Amino acid sequence: MKYLPILPAAAAAAGIVSCDTEPKRPDHVNFILINLDDAGNGDFSFSGALGYKTPNIDRLALEGMRYTNFYAAQPISGASRAGLLTGCYPNRIGFAHAPNPGCPYGISDEEETIAEVLKKRDYATAIFGKWHLGDAEKFLPLQHGFDEWYGLPYSNDMWPYHPKWKFPDLPTYEGNEILGYNLDQTTLTTDYTERSVKFIRENRERPFFLYLAHSMPHVPLAVSDKFKGKSEQGLYGDVMMELDWSVGEVLRTLEELGLERNTLVIFTSDNGPWIAYGNHAGSTGGLREAKATTFNGGLRVPLIARWKGTIPVGTVCERLASNIDLLPTFAEIAGTPLPAKQIDGVSIRSLFEGVPDATPRTSFLFYYRKNSLEAVRDGRYKLVFAHPGRSYEAFPPGNGGRPGKVAEGHEFPLALYDMRRDPGERYDVQNQHPEVVEELMRIADAAREDLGDDLRGMPGRNRRPAGRAE
Repeated sequence: MKYLPILPAAAAAAGIVSCDTEPKRPDHVNFILINLDDAGNGDFSFSGALGYKTPNIDRLALEGMRYTNFYAAQPISGASRAGLLTGCYPNRIGFAHAPNPGCPYGISDEEETIAEVLKKRDYATAIFGKWHLGDAEKFLPLQHGFDEWYGLPYSNDMWPYHPKWKFPDLPTYEGNEILGYNLDQTTLTTDYTERSVKFIRENRERPFFLYLAHSMPHVPLAVSDKFKGKSEQGLYGDVMMELDWSVGEVLRTLEELGLERNTLVIFTSDNGPWIAYGNHAGSTGGLREAKATTFNGGLRVPLIARWKGTIPVGTVCERLASNIDLLPTFAEIAGTPLPAKQIDGVSIRSLFEGVPDATPRTSFLFYYRKNSLEAVRDGRYKLVFAHPGRSYEAFPPGNGGRPGKVAEGHEFPLALYDMRRDPGERYDVQNQHPEVVEELMRIADAAREDLGDDLRGMPGRNRRPAGRAE
């Protein structure tokens, strides 16, 4: 674990004081999970973004812990969110891709979400924003542990105005009811934020879990009048400024209500940026490829965690972790049992608490598509298996909301990358480290027995079926 230098004046300005001088944290802990859609590692001021500022997200990083090796469950919206909410590799629970409108599968009734786990300790639960775990009524949030939901059942581009594909009218939901279709997307960020603030205020006296699942900055980009034209990076910059405002509203509400010390705030993204959209897409921060690939540009996502009085301020964690680790972490903190069925996440509470040499996760499996094991990594090295996949590097990106071409079915060879020296995954070092290849192959073989691997024609022993629409 590395510690960022914080100057006394900067710490005082941010309201950071010694933990020894602050009061004891209340018994219960609230959880706020802010999940952006398609945001990249290079999309924030603290990580080098130009043309706009993200002061509230920067403040969150200054007051908490920033992760440099945090991975989404898969590099696509639906599967990533399935992993996030269940603590499982998506392929373990039969989940793949990003379900289209009317898709016959979704989250199974047999799986437990974060909301259902926390309900065992009488948490109030709400999601405001994008769901994407199936759109049949049996798959919707209120049937999976959430008390409240306002938002979209899937991605905001799955509507009749898509520049390439045909989709039906896009519904906006309040609970299980449809409020309307193809509603004005410029209000989405504000609507989600205002409802989130209201939920926090209404539940300030009891434990709560808020899942703020923003639809932005996924295309089509939309921004309210209060941020339109405010950045030097066009519409994308405007959108990021509004998302930063949203984070600020949540933080200010916690401060006003005196909830900062008993609220764990998590800020992350569901996958890397969709860089085929050019000026309407974010930045990987120099990582290879992007969304819908298992290279770092697609799967390594930002994570900031703030829990005042517990998480060491201004710290950077280099340990391996994933969004599937959040469910067991929340469960441990809340003192509630884990799901009855096997999960793949591990608690990273020790990382949040700055425990020296804590290494709760020692490996991570890079599954994609239906059930293809495309890579595996340990704390330092990543072994990429030969596989066909998407590549963005052969074509220029699109512009103005239209995507550029991508190479599908590009053949990637077997390669070993040193994540400490080469996070951009450019230099194959398998010949220099045959013992590392052997060890990662062993981890992969065990995974194939457990979960299978379409690339090897292996079904796996312990996969569970997704839910099916009736």
